[in-house]
Order: sequence, then structure tokens, then C-alpha cells
Amino acid sequence: FFFGRRPCRPPKPMAFQATRRTLATMTTKLLPSRSGNLGIFELNNSATLNSLDLDMVRSINHVLPQWQSDATLRATLMIGRATLMIGRPGAKRPCFCAGGDVKTVYMSGKGLSGSQADEEAARTNQHGYGHRGLLTADFFREEYQMNHTLATQDHDNMPQVSIWDGVVMGGGVGLSLHGKYRVCTENTLFAKPETAIGLFPDVGGMWWLSRMKGGLGNYIALTGHRLKADDVLYAGLATHFVPSEKLEELKSALIAATISGDDLKGGDCVASTLMSFHDESDVNKNESFLAKNRAEIDQAFDGKEQKVEDILASLETMAACGSTFASKSLDTLSKMSPSSLKVTQEGIRRGSELPNIGEVLKMEYRMSQTFIKNHDFYEGIRAVLVDKDQNPKWIPDNLDNVTDQIVGSYFDDLGEHELELVPVKKMSKM
Repeated sequence: FFFGRRPCRPPKPMAFQATRRTLATMTTKLLPSRSGNLGIFELNNSATLNSLDLDMVRSINHVLPQWQSDATLRATLMIGRATLMIGRPGAKRPCFCAGGDVKTVYMSGKGLSGSQADEEAARTNQHGYGHRGLLTADFFREEYQMNHTLATQDHDNMPQVSIWDGVVMGGGVGLSLHGKYRVCTENTLFAKPETAIGLFPDVGGMWWLSRMKGGLGNYIALTGHRLKADDVLYAGLATHFVPSEKLEELKSALIAATISGDDLKGGDCVASTLMSFHDESDVNKNESFLAKNRAEIDQAFDGKEQKVEDILASLETMAACGSTFASKSLDTLSKMSPSSLKVTQEGIRRGSELPNIGEVLKMEYRMSQTFIKNHDFYEGIRAVLVDKDQNPKWIPDNLDNVTDQIVGSYFDDLGEHELELVPVKKMSKM
């Protein structure tokens, strides 16, 4: 590797130095390290495609505020370790993060986790009210705290870079999208698929989805459509494209950029490095799925005030005129939880009116807890991740029966159990 004209070898990564206070929050599923003046989080939960569990969230919530309070640290990097491929010994596939560990949350809510507290809460219907000590509340509360800490990082002087090599879904989006830079590769597969499991696109989704142009936000949120590299570049979700074969070289260059003498005065020290690796020569974002279907996406999905029924009516009219896009979209939406669709759409509408990411996350916490109380979350997880029959039985099973009153209940105040976001200065001392 060459930096300028002088050969430059970045220092070897140093493991994060644990203290007695950090030992309880550390897990081998999340590997924090520092190389040069770059703080690196490596997701290492290969059994679940690097899905985030509570231990991983807690580790980030402990380490990140310390890094953000360290004036010598210049940038942070979020990466996922490649995961083993089933049936192909020794073969690996790239993976960033497939989402949050919602299957474990399901087990907790069902009283099947082995925890007496979870079992008692399930028996007495205490899940879904934000009670501390229950995984169904702790997971979402602490994950949303992590999202807020990431989103409010000083990105002008300590930018976050995330490498989207492989699957980027659900909670993995929350880990990365709030950062300043998101690097996609030819392996990127991005989605917010929560409406298919009886949930909603959370981890700050109601913030950024409501601020996308035209109908893109509604389309991505409601359909969970899988996006490739050209799509995420077209939509502005990714900021750079780097071929996967150059990622190790990019990592070395980012480390070197954080120790350059010219950049120690502050400011964004990685911007020029990222641009030097950015290469869209093999990607035509104007030929992406989103680009080619943009007119129809806007025709059906644009408008924060329209209801899900309005979107379906538009798609039905378009399908009757021969639109393949509309027909496929109708088929996709017919499989989603009706409650998830209508609550998501209302969440996007309300999210568009909130002033900052913190207020959106507080709203999302109320939404998450109501989903935990109701049928569709458990049925969706059962159908997709437990029994895997891909045949959920939603209740209600149609949009007409998801009344405005039902939708409104997902936004009810949780009283003393409301989400309280802790400032970084206080977190760094915890």
C-alpha cells in the first residue's frame, strides 16, 4: 500500500482493551478494535448471518460512546465477517448484517426462552408494555439507543464508514444508514423486510424512509423489495461503490488516512480516500430496478398522506392497463401483514413531521411494544424463522378490519416506560 510517495504500512489492529466494567458487555459476536486512529466494529455472528443480538448491542453501546469521547479517534468503521456456507465446507459468503435477532425476541415473548421472568410475563400478558428486564422491551430499547448514538455521532470530525458487502437488512440498516458513508459492492443485497414478519421497518426507518424522494420510501417500506448495488446507489442509500476485491486495500487506506499528519487537526479525514476507491464503471444506476420502474413507483406510492388502500387502488388500475410492475407489487403486498402495512404507512406519515431522529426512535419504541403485544409479530416469525412454512395467518387478515383506532393504538404513550435516550457523555461514564 502506498500513501503519497512514501510506502506506508498501517499498524496492526489492536484489540479493544477491556476493563472489569467492560467484561460483562463483551461478546465474541462483536469484535471492536482500533487500528491507527480508526475504531473498527466487526460483526462476527456467523450462525445468524451477523444478526444483532442483545449482547452485541450492549457491546456497541458500551464501546462507541468511549470512542466518540476520544479526541484521538478520527473515524469508525463497521464491517461484517464473511459467514460459512451450509453444505459447502470451507466456502464463505460476504455478509454485513441480516438484521436483529428477532427469533430470540419471539422466544422471549412466547415464554420459551428458559427465563422465568419471560415465562411469567407471557403467562400474565406483561410483554409489550416496555417493562425493563424483559427481552421484548430491553432489545428494542437498547438497540434504538445504539441507533441514536450512531446517528448523533460528530460525522464532520469522526465519520462512520460502513461496508455493505453482502446482506444488509433490518437492524443491519440501522447500524449503518445513520452513518455518513455507506460503501456497497457487487454483493450488496439491501432490504427492509419487516412487513413480512408482522413488524415494521424500525431502527430509525420512519425517519429516513419518510424523507426519500417520490414514492421510493413507501415502496421500500411496504414491499420489502430486495435492492442491489445499482438500486442503493440510485436511491442515495449507498454513497460509494467499491469492488469487493479492493475492500482490504480500502480498509488499509482508511487506517492510513486517520494517522496522516495533515488530517490530525480535525475534519473528515476519510472523504478523499473513499472517493479515490469509488468506481461505478461496472454499475449503471440508471438501469437499476428502481430507476426503470421509478415512474410507476411514484404513480402508485408517492404521497405521505395517502392510505395503503389508495396505493392498492392505484396498482390495481395500473395492473388492469397491463403493468407487470403493478401486478407483482400487488402480489407482494397481498402476502404482508395488513396491520404492518397500515401501521408502517402511518408511522412514515408521522415520522415525516417529527423534528429529529430521537423523536422518531421514541415513536418507534411505542410501535415496537404494541407489535410485541399483538398476534402478527409472533405469527410472522413463526412462519418465516421457526416453522418456515412461509404461510402466516394474519389477524386481522384484511385491511378493512385494521381500523383507524387499531392503527392509532400502536402510537399510544407508554407512560413511565417510554424510551429515554441517554446522551453520549453520560453513556461514556457508565
